Parts: sequence; C-alpha cells; structure tokens
Amino acid sequence: MRLLGLESRSTFQSWRRGAVAAISKDALERISYVLGIYKGLHILLPKTADQWIRKSNTAGIFGGRSALDRMTSGNVADLYVVRQYVDAQLG
Repeated sequence: MRLLGLESRSTFQSWRRGAVAAISKDALERISYVLGIYKGLHILLPKTADQWIRKSNTAGIFGGRSALDRMTSGNVADLYVVRQYVDAQLG
C-alpha cells in the first residue's frame, strides 16, 4: 500500500478485486516506477531480483538499507531514485 501511496485498505482490496474506478495521477506514476523497477531487476538479475530488493545495499543512495526500505518511505521521489539506479545499471 505504501508503494502505491494508498492510505485506505478498502481501496487496496477493491483494486485487488479488479474494482478500479479511477486511479490518481500520483498512483499511476508510482505504478509506472514499480513496474519499471521490477522489469529492470528481472533483466539484470533474473534469478535473484526478488532477493536483491530486500537485501541491504552499500550503494550511496541506499545508505546500507535495502531498495525496498527506500521505496516504502512513502515518497514518490524515492521510487524515482531507485528506478534511476536500476536503469543506470542496465546501461
């Protein structure tokens, strides 16, 4: 829910059931970043992408925390930073 910027569990549950009336611009931006990060990681690390996102990371932008920790801070800018990092690794 934090990744998508949702505060209401009922909205999240509605989305999971496929009952989506309208999605805010902020949520669409967040979804775009998450999907880009997911795709990039699965290209870079096809077997370990899911583990990488949870492991602590020594890269400066993570400060020893995991990418998931950074992404779930609640700020859309953090999703952007992680997306840029993954894209840079792709070259």
